[in-house]
Amino acid sequence: MVCAALSLVFGIKTEGIKEGWFDGASINFAVILVILVTAISDYRQSLQFQNLNEEKRNIQLQVIRGGRRSKVSIFDLVVGDVVPLNIGDQVPADGILIEGHSLSIDESSMTGESKYVYKDKKNPFLMSGCKVADGYGTMLVTAVGLNTEWGLVMATISEDNGEETPLQVRLNGVATFIGKVGLAVAVLVFLILIIRFFTGNTEDKNGKTMFKAGKTSVGDAFNGIVKIFAIAVTIVVVAVPEGLPLAVTLTLAYSMRKMMADKALVRRLSACETMGSATTICSDKTGTLTLNQMTVVKAFIAGESREPPDTSEGLPPVIQALLVEGISQNTTGSVYKSKGSGEMEVTGSPTEKAILSWALKLGMNFDDERSKSSILHVFTFNSEKKRGGVALKRSDSEVHIHWKGAAEIVLDLCKTWIDSSGSVQEMTPTKVDENKKIIEGMAAATLRCIAFAYRTCDLHNVPVDEEQRQSWQIPEDNLTLLAIVGIKDPCRPNVREAVHICQKAGVKVRMVTGDNIYTAKAIATECGILQPGEDTEQYAIIEGRDFRSYSEDERLKFVDKICVMGRSSPTDKLYLVQALRKRGHVVAVTGDGTNDAPALHEADIGLSMGIQGTEVAKESSDIIILDDNFASVVKVVRWGRSVYANIQKFIQFQLTVNVAALTINFVAAISSGDVPLTAVQLLWVNLIMDTLGALALATEAPTDHLMIRPPVGRREPLITNIMWRNLIVQAFYQVTVLLVLTFKGNDILDLKLDSTARANEVRNTVIFNAFVFCQIFNEFNSRKPDQINIFRGLRQSHLFVGIISFTLVLQVLIVEFAGKFAKTTPLNWKKWIICIVIGFISWPLAAIVKLIPVPETPLSDYFRLKKRRRRHSSENRSKSDGKAEVNEGQNHHV
Repeated sequence: MVCAALSLVFGIKTEGIKEGWFDGASINFAVILVILVTAISDYRQSLQFQNLNEEKRNIQLQVIRGGRRSKVSIFDLVVGDVVPLNIGDQVPADGILIEGHSLSIDESSMTGESKYVYKDKKNPFLMSGCKVADGYGTMLVTAVGLNTEWGLVMATISEDNGEETPLQVRLNGVATFIGKVGLAVAVLVFLILIIRFFTGNTEDKNGKTMFKAGKTSVGDAFNGIVKIFAIAVTIVVVAVPEGLPLAVTLTLAYSMRKMMADKALVRRLSACETMGSATTICSDKTGTLTLNQMTVVKAFIAGESREPPDTSEGLPPVIQALLVEGISQNTTGSVYKSKGSGEMEVTGSPTEKAILSWALKLGMNFDDERSKSSILHVFTFNSEKKRGGVALKRSDSEVHIHWKGAAEIVLDLCKTWIDSSGSVQEMTPTKVDENKKIIEGMAAATLRCIAFAYRTCDLHNVPVDEEQRQSWQIPEDNLTLLAIVGIKDPCRPNVREAVHICQKAGVKVRMVTGDNIYTAKAIATECGILQPGEDTEQYAIIEGRDFRSYSEDERLKFVDKICVMGRSSPTDKLYLVQALRKRGHVVAVTGDGTNDAPALHEADIGLSMGIQGTEVAKESSDIIILDDNFASVVKVVRWGRSVYANIQKFIQFQLTVNVAALTINFVAAISSGDVPLTAVQLLWVNLIMDTLGALALATEAPTDHLMIRPPVGRREPLITNIMWRNLIVQAFYQVTVLLVLTFKGNDILDLKLDSTARANEVRNTVIFNAFVFCQIFNEFNSRKPDQINIFRGLRQSHLFVGIISFTLVLQVLIVEFAGKFAKTTPLNWKKWIICIVIGFISWPLAAIVKLIPVPETPLSDYFRLKKRRRRHSSENRSKSDGKAEVNEGQNHHV
């Protein structure tokens, strides 16, 4: 801008107001245009990030209105709403506890105290933003939004969205290095042109010497210096690749918006890039690989299989009564009568809904059953123990304790069972084996096995005081087995194809599930995670407790072989992630529970579930999969690879322009004292190269080609050997052609008969036009750095086509109608064809060059190897010199 102002002042002073303002005004216009386009683009991206941040805060939660549960946005919550709370939920507003069982709240976000706070009638106050650590309950909302304690705190805090991703940091380093090289070239060009100017070796467009000692006025000399300074500054402007950080911002914003459409909400920007490097995905089974639509399809009650399982006919009354009592009270779900049809409506987790629906068919009246007994204490279902229990006080003052959970774990706690006559029988070893075979058979049929058991307890053994009762351990020994049920959760229709795409892309999919090993194996085989013959390999299928029993060093030896982990606890998942990362893997992990938070946090990319995921899991994750579908995880991998690929396309394109522009101006300045590309022309090239180039190349959609190559290495250089090959050849071609035009252009273009000024003007216009066309054609080459067919997918790239068209139209207008501003002159059709042909040649040249093989070892590694060898040889030399000195000293002493 300073250069433009000086040029404007001295232009008007030397050439008058009519002609003198063109140079300064055109530089000013070009600078303002570049700033405006960049600023508008940045502003649009910041708006997109802002919208995505709003989406992050839009938590969906259940409320009870009119006696019915319904899902609403946290923004639609109002005072007076009744909100159910479960483990992992975030308290959505300030409120008062209505009813709760073993409800512990993590208030560290508000108070800073890490100790969980127990909530009951004596301490019923709940604060917004805190997390449910244990138990469940319902609360009455008393304040929302900025009126809550959390809202008052957040109102004083402005969110910092200035997060820089690892790729942005690396690119800033690249941009700084290129900028320094450009600055060095600009200083050198400035010095050479100044020396030539003051030694009388610089001529104007008419061939006259611009400076003669003692004859040239101070104003003219200063004007000449300003023009030289303008060229030097413009070289710096072109050299500094401010488009690199812009390209990252653009591609991240574009990818985040598109990923949102693909059911993935990005919480941390860096995850977009890291996902492209993922080498393994540790996936949950339920809801991710399966549909999460559960139904009870098999039941084993009173020592016999029941077909169908959902009829009470022939069921011993004592078992029926105990089952419906246990199911109605030992649940976090609810049953309501639909207002319209009058049918029963079930809410809760998919497992709870399946069990409650089955109990309804057995004759359960939910509200009736719950009114017959009161809850004394609850042991909330725990993913470590894989069971949950409840202690009930019946109307006859008898205490019943009901347990439900993983079938084989509950079975191990049972000492008796009830037969078809309602009599209690001892659980003999033979009966245990029979039950285990039933469980294995159900599991092999991809069923989730749940067992129900109960026992009685003396009332005097139950603590009377409520506070003491909270620390009371519900008895879980000497249980009586009531039933074993098999719950079917079908695999998602497209999951096998999604797993195959990952495997083809070099990403190993591992299944980590809390289900038993037989169910896990059957589902993994159905999904394609286990290939034929793999299940016989050692360590391919492993139980969580076995994995946990190995030492850390032992785990590292076989962790790569693991395909399926059954009966895993959150700790097992964490150990698996740690072991895989130590083996050099880039690990993506899916999780939905509160206890999954450590593994999600430890992984390179944590993927939480949007539907079944708790708020704790979501906050620990980097990306939220909104539909809980594994196919959406695969789409995230595609977008992650696309981010990296788009940045590389842009780097290749920009470096080619940088090298060509700097070389042409530098060589021309040294040899002739003038540069063929003026300040305004270089600023226009800068606009094409940076802002428009970033828009065109950074917003390319991912292709299938990205998923047939291995993951991008974490330490892989940004500029690959393929990119070096392409950009060196293209830059060499452009520099050669344009330098030939610079020095022999008047002869080649048949301009001998024109005046020197006219010939130079036409020649420089052809050079500028040809240079721009080289960039336009090379932009197509940059779309597919490693593919010969550069037009594949062009129809879908509407923005790319639009930007190319816009650039072409503007180029024609600049050359034909903006002569005074851009220092160009209108060209005839022959010269337009010459310019187009020069640009077009880059297409066949690129196709031929792509047939040349490149070494797999990155170019940077060769330099490192040479440096190491040089250092090693110098160390050896110094050692040998030291030995020689010692020997010489010894000889001298002798």
